[in-house]
Amino acid sequence: MIKDTTKAHLALLAANVIYGANYIIAKGIMPDKINPSAFVFIRLSCCMILFWSIKFLFINEKVERKDILMLALCGLFGGAANQLLFFHGINLTSPIDASIIQTATPVLVLIFSFIILKERITKNKVVGIIMAGIGAIVLIVYGNKSVGTSSFLGNLFVLLNACSYGLYLVLVRTLMKKYHAITVASWVFLFGFIYVFPFGISDFLNTNFESFTTNTYLTIGYVVLFTTFLAYLFNIFALKHLAPSVTSSYVYLQPVVSFILVSIMAFVYTQGQYSKDINIIKILCCILVALGVYVISKPQKKQYLNAPK
Repeated sequence: MIKDTTKAHLALLAANVIYGANYIIAKGIMPDKINPSAFVFIRLSCCMILFWSIKFLFINEKVERKDILMLALCGLFGGAANQLLFFHGINLTSPIDASIIQTATPVLVLIFSFIILKERITKNKVVGIIMAGIGAIVLIVYGNKSVGTSSFLGNLFVLLNACSYGLYLVLVRTLMKKYHAITVASWVFLFGFIYVFPFGISDFLNTNFESFTTNTYLTIGYVVLFTTFLAYLFNIFALKHLAPSVTSSYVYLQPVVSFILVSIMAFVYTQGQYSKDINIIKILCCILVALGVYVISKPQKKQYLNAPK
């Protein structure tokens, strides 16, 4: 019989392969078939319905009135802002650039934890933050000059998305300890949908659904069911059996999956727009970000920097 920890690792593997593939799959229908804001509108509305359906059927749990504001903030940073920034970013830039920048999320979580939660930070972590930051910044600046599908503005949007999601992970931590994860997700997607509604409804109504092909519907279905719904459930299961440091380490699979898929698109299906997306600069940036987070994850018993009082 398979151990729960093994199942958790398989769940994390599946979730991050799904995330890694999402960079190129979601980009494939934007903006020709659907505008990024309309895409986010569909994603949030569908997932809101899915999570609230599960909550209604299986989880009879109410939230305290005092926690509504925090849930609203989580909906802003974890539901609306991060998804709008991500989809507009991936619409403009290379899937590889986006996947590399996204690996800076654990670094951003550490920074926000230091600022908001006053968690201690070691010198190793300071060095790691600097290394990962340099890698991400070089990649963003390089996106304005490189060939292929890279873009400075797109890379900047993805970085802001990572900042928004990193802040969400810090804010939601106390709520996850207090409520069932499905309860939290239901409220986060509800508030996220409310925030996105003014930005997405017009683009959604103006979308030419008659131009949708089977591939378009499959792509939207993949993003809603796999990237959002199933991947979230996989992560919930994994967090019950593995340490957060283990779960966060799987984020480094995402650039690998993205590199593989972009290579297939460029050299197997001869899609020229992707053929110049892989180069030594991007590989070095990826290595630098990965090394930075590796240094952060190394244990250090002494020489702590105290958070401000």
